[in-house]
Amino acid sequence: MDNRVSIAIDGPAGAGKSTVARLVAERLGYIYIDTGAMYRAVTLQALMDKININDETALTRVAVDVDIALRVNEKGHTRVYLNSLDVSKEIRSPEVSRHVSLVSRVPGVRKRMTQLQREMAARCSVVMEGRDIGTHVLPDADMKFFLTASVEERARRRHAELQERGYTLSFAEIVEDIKQRDNIDASRAVAPLKPAPDAEIIDCSIMTVEQVVNLIVTRVSGRFN
Repeated sequence: MDNRVSIAIDGPAGAGKSTVARLVAERLGYIYIDTGAMYRAVTLQALMDKININDETALTRVAVDVDIALRVNEKGHTRVYLNSLDVSKEIRSPEVSRHVSLVSRVPGVRKRMTQLQREMAARCSVVMEGRDIGTHVLPDADMKFFLTASVEERARRRHAELQERGYTLSFAEIVEDIKQRDNIDASRAVAPLKPAPDAEIIDCSIMTVEQVVNLIVTRVSGRFN
């Protein structure tokens, strides 16, 4: 009997998906897969190679050629490796954030990343987060959640996060960036951002991370334990 469980957590930029998914995976003992980090790694490689961000053929080639690995370190944190180099910090730079939605909308890039993500989910129980997990990558996921929050709240969280990492962007710049990313993610031709019909929508605007994690863990434990 196959006891693997797949949990899909989707939502727009800055909704807290990464933090929530990581903590849910830790609580459940599942593997956490940050699909957004994979697209960021492709974007980072494209920027380093000075690829034209509108050249879909070149971007697809980058996605096919690079080696991306997600590994859990001794502290239990997932690190992102690009061609064997730890780029966990570099992929979170404002420059990568500005371009990742443009890169991730390329059909060839999405096809390659989707293939890798499905291969990961086939090996073990996972909590996979992104923008199209429940609708496209794992349409048959056992449970699906869609996290959302107001633009202002998402911008506030992202502003604090970037300040902590030493980046200096104004709140207004981050609000505009999030609005642009939302538009690109929701309007792309392949696997646009939207809740799966069977996903539970959770508005995180006035909820703490702990409250959201507890809610999801309770839902999953109630079904599988």
